Amino acid sequence: MSPRLGRPRVGSEPGHGLTDTARRIIRLNYGFQLLFNLLWWMPVFYAYQKAAGLTDGQIFGIQSIYYVAFCLFEIPTGLIADRIGTRNCLRAGAVVMTAANLAPVLSASYTGFLVHFLAIAAGRSLTSGAASAYLYDGLRAEKCDEHYLKAEGTARALGLAAKVVCWPLVGPLMSLAHAAPYVLSAASAAGSLACAIALPRLAGAGSGAESSGTKKAGGGRRGGAFLRDAGYALRCVASSRWLTLVMMQGVAVFTLSRICQVNLFQPILLDHGIAEASHGGVLAAMTVAEAVASARPQWLSRRLPPVAWVSILSLALAGTLAAMTLGGPWAVVALLCLFAAATGFAYPIQRKLVNDAVPAHAPRATLLSIESIVDRGVCALAAVAAGAYLSAGHLDALLWHSALATAVLLGIFQLLLRSGMVKRAEVPAPDTADTDDAGRLTEGGRDGQRANR
Repeated sequence: MSPRLGRPRVGSEPGHGLTDTARRIIRLNYGFQLLFNLLWWMPVFYAYQKAAGLTDGQIFGIQSIYYVAFCLFEIPTGLIADRIGTRNCLRAGAVVMTAANLAPVLSASYTGFLVHFLAIAAGRSLTSGAASAYLYDGLRAEKCDEHYLKAEGTARALGLAAKVVCWPLVGPLMSLAHAAPYVLSAASAAGSLACAIALPRLAGAGSGAESSGTKKAGGGRRGGAFLRDAGYALRCVASSRWLTLVMMQGVAVFTLSRICQVNLFQPILLDHGIAEASHGGVLAAMTVAEAVASARPQWLSRRLPPVAWVSILSLALAGTLAAMTLGGPWAVVALLCLFAAATGFAYPIQRKLVNDAVPAHAPRATLLSIESIVDRGVCALAAVAAGAYLSAGHLDALLWHSALATAVLLGIFQLLLRSGMVKRAEVPAPDTADTDDAGRLTEGGRDGQRANR
């Protein structure tokens, strides 16, 4: 029987746990993820920009530019991470994020906010793949890779919990100092830089790169151009149908969660007569639900493999959206919290699935950036469709169509998974990257074998 999701696998001897280095990596990753993503200005940035004299057109125009910039930055920053090392990339991202949060303080104008969001896009893209790649490779180097799922989920949970605690303080702090949200965000980013500086060099790392993606199977990858690196990463995706399918499955989770929690959150509440004054409380409840679930993916039954759980949770997200068209205000609040909990369970499991599916010696950070581009590209298209539905006053139709589209796509995914398209040869064999030094099959190898049964 397969081990429970996220449950630490014992090492070479019974009772073996985390090494000191692995424990340090996990704790510093907690600090980095919490502080880097603690954007104090998030609940008030719209009102802040309105007070600075920006129009709605300018505010939403900047947001559109931000999403486009994020996608454009993902590939080069992933390549940079695989070139200079994920640890150095985390440091660079923290520096950029610190400067980005100070831009509105120095210039509360259209140009200042545009520079702010462009720098936010650059800083977040520098760390989006590198943070996960560093944690995964660091724990694998210490032979503690079974702790990755719990570490990834707990980091997300701590970050969400910090937002629940800090965001209610933004209003009172702004009454004392108007620019306080941006100054505090810059201070938090500076704290994440301190965590990144304290991260240990990974065992076996070269002078410049910690990531396993800095070497090819047959020799070094120290030379060459970024375009060659990008081509190599794309060939890794094209040559591994398992990796491609796992990435595609994650699109449903990311798109549904992003569209609901960002674009449709307020329209859904307003449509059910829930006043704006209550939206903050509902968002806090959703965040708590997501944080608890993110920290406890091991609560899910061990009878199903992780890839099946992601599909089930994606269907749960879709079904929850459809159910919101039938209930009253209290039912909608409960369904939103259930939606957030399903998202919390799904994210760390999906992240581990993708990391396990990355072939040995492939540029991990670049491949994670490719996944992020696909997710955000589909999300951008979904946002355009959502806007058209809302403009026509068809919110219920949007929720139902989203649920049906998700069910159809996941049905296609399952057919491909069971059709024999993913051949055993395409999943890393037990005697290669998916075994540890003692010859035990890792989670990635187990998932690959389950997919072919």
